[in-house]
Amino acid sequence: MKLTTRIVTLSLFSAMVACGGPGENATVPEAQPAGASSSDIGSHVVHFSAQLTEQLPPEVARAYDILRSKNRAMLNVAILEADSGRPVTAEVTVKTVNLTGQMKNVVMRKIQEQEAIYYIGETPVANQETLVFDISVTPEGSSEASTVRFKRQFYTN
Repeated sequence: MKLTTRIVTLSLFSAMVACGGPGENATVPEAQPAGASSSDIGSHVVHFSAQLTEQLPPEVARAYDILRSKNRAMLNVAILEADSGRPVTAEVTVKTVNLTGQMKNVVMRKIQEQEAIYYIGETPVANQETLVFDISVTPEGSSEASTVRFKRQFYTN
């Protein structure tokens, strides 16, 4: 019985080692470029990003009352003057849907630290879920809203 167990174990180990990586002639898919993270809207530039909240350092999450979780995404938006790079206050609203058309609630809130101004919002996400963010921005002093659209896929496992 011991001999049979050893043979089976060695066979499985050999099979795992033999699997290795792709061979010399294997087709390896090319990495896709990262999506845009900013958009010009006339005299302003909108910077945006989305990430899982578990990627935030615990002290940052605590400071901004953000729930760290592998199943929550956080959207971060900042608006700068195109010429000076100075941050500006704006009205920021977001409509978010996944690829099945399910609406996701993302309520944005303003964060101001010294000279920096940005807006964050959170929403639940599932593994491999892709969210489409339609961000509407009306910079202070402007009468027209501009919309920026981007999408991100989240991996929670």
